[in-house]
Amino acid sequence: MRDITDATFEAEVLNADRPVVVDFWAPWCGPCKLVAPVLEELAAESTNVEFVKLDIDANPITASKLGILSIPTVTLFADGEVRETVVGAKPGKHFRERFADYL
Repeated sequence: MRDITDATFEAEVLNADRPVVVDFWAPWCGPCKLVAPVLEELAAESTNVEFVKLDIDANPITASKLGILSIPTVTLFADGEVRETVVGAKPGKHFRERFADYL
């Protein structure tokens, strides 16, 4: 998973030519550290969806615009729109089920 920023969010997520899963996280967030390997595994398995992460401390504008109030928040965007959102640390099965239509 690669990092994106406020400056690259629109181009890399909203204008992407395929679905994108964004992990909104922060370095101090313990639950975010639990979710990261789950998302890395999904990213390795999927060729249809791009997986990226956005540090909300370093990039507060995007998180604010999207109303991200809790982290981890993992959001799937397709065609520039939010399609699925998972808030909190969940097991891999939960992400697979929520994102199944896109993976």
